[in-house]
Amino acid sequence: MKIEPFLLERWMTRHETHVRYDIAESGIQPLSTDDLLAFEPPAERDATLAALLALPLGYGEARGTGRLRSMIAATYARGDADHILVTTGAIEATFLLFNQLLDAGDHVIAPYPAYQQLYTVPTAIGCDVSLWHVGPETGYRYDVAALERLVRPRTRVIVVNTPHNPTGAMLSPADAARVYAIAESVGATIIGDEAYRWLDVPDGDAFAPPMFDRGPRGVSVGTLSKPFGLPGLRIGWIAGPPDLVRACWGLRDYISLSPGKLSDALACLGLRHREAIVARNRRIIHTNLATAARFIADRASFLSWTPPRGGLLALVKYDLPIASLDLADRLATDWSVMLAPGSAFGYEHHLRLGVGQRPDLFAKGLEEAGKCFEGVRATGHR
Repeated sequence: MKIEPFLLERWMTRHETHVRYDIAESGIQPLSTDDLLAFEPPAERDATLAALLALPLGYGEARGTGRLRSMIAATYARGDADHILVTTGAIEATFLLFNQLLDAGDHVIAPYPAYQQLYTVPTAIGCDVSLWHVGPETGYRYDVAALERLVRPRTRVIVVNTPHNPTGAMLSPADAARVYAIAESVGATIIGDEAYRWLDVPDGDAFAPPMFDRGPRGVSVGTLSKPFGLPGLRIGWIAGPPDLVRACWGLRDYISLSPGKLSDALACLGLRHREAIVARNRRIIHTNLATAARFIADRASFLSWTPPRGGLLALVKYDLPIASLDLADRLATDWSVMLAPGSAFGYEHHLRLGVGQRPDLFAKGLEEAGKCFEGVRATGHR
C-alpha cells in the first residue's frame, strides 16, 4: 500500500517533545500509574500494586484477555466479549476495518476535516472516497441531508466521527438514527469513530448511542487514549459482529499480534474506575473551556471560534497575516506552545485547540500564545 504522508502526525512529531505548553493535544491530561492506583480503595491498593509488579512483561492474549474484552463489552447495550477485538489504539482498529471491509473501487463516505486516516487509508486501498463536510461552511454541525446526497448504491462504508475531531461537532441521537438507516438502505457498514466517547462538555449536546448498539450494520471503534488519559497503553478496540471481529483478528496477526500484559492489566484498572475518571475529566474540561472563552473574547477583533459541543477539540479562526503552518511553527519554536495548524485539516487561518491539558499549563499556554499573536499583529508578518 502506498499512502500519502500523515501531515498532522509529522508536524506534531517535530514539536511535541520540546514544548512546555501543548494545548493542541487531542486527549485528556494523561494519568500516571500512581493516579490509577489512587482510585483503588485504600485497603486494596497494595495488593493491586503487587499484582502489577509481579506481572511478567510478556505477550498478552492475542485478541485481549477475556476480562478486558468483557469489561469493554459491558459499556455497550448489546454483545459480549466475542464482539470485541482489542487493538493497538483506535488507529489500528480503523486500519484493520478498512482493509477487511474494502476493496479497490468501493465507494466510501468519510467526514472532512477529520483525522487524516479516515479518508487516506480508503484512498490508498483504491476506493472512491466522498467527503462529508462538517466545518465552517456547515456551522460546525453534521448535515445529514448532505450525506443522503453522497450515498450511492455501491457505497460500502460510511464513517462517522462524533464528537468530531477537529471541530467538536456532535451527531444528535436522532441524526445518528438517520445515518444508520441510510447505511442500512444500501447495505453499507457504518463505522463509528468514537474516540471521544464519554467526553461531554458543559451545556454541550447529548451523545448518540454508539453505532454498534444501533444494529448489525454498526461497528464502533473505541480507545482508552482520549477519554481515559491512558494513551501510552496503546489500547483501543473494535466492537462489531463476531465474524468481522475474527477476520480483523486474523489480519492483526500480521501487524501487532497482541497487546502487552501490563497494558491489558492497566486497561482493566482504568475501566474499573471509569466513573471517577469521567468526573475528573469534566473538571478539567469545565475549567479550560472557561479559560479559552475568556481568552478568545478578549481578542474578538482577530480571534473567533465555535466551542466544542462534545469532546476536547475546536478550531480557532484568526485574522492575522500569516499562514497557519508558519504561525504554528513560530508558536512552538519561539513560545514553546503547540497549537496545531488548520492547514493539516484543510482549513487555512485556523488553529486546532485542545481543552484537555492540565488547567494551569493550559492557561499559561494561552497567555504565551497571546504574546505571539500580538507580535504578529505588530509586525504584520507574512
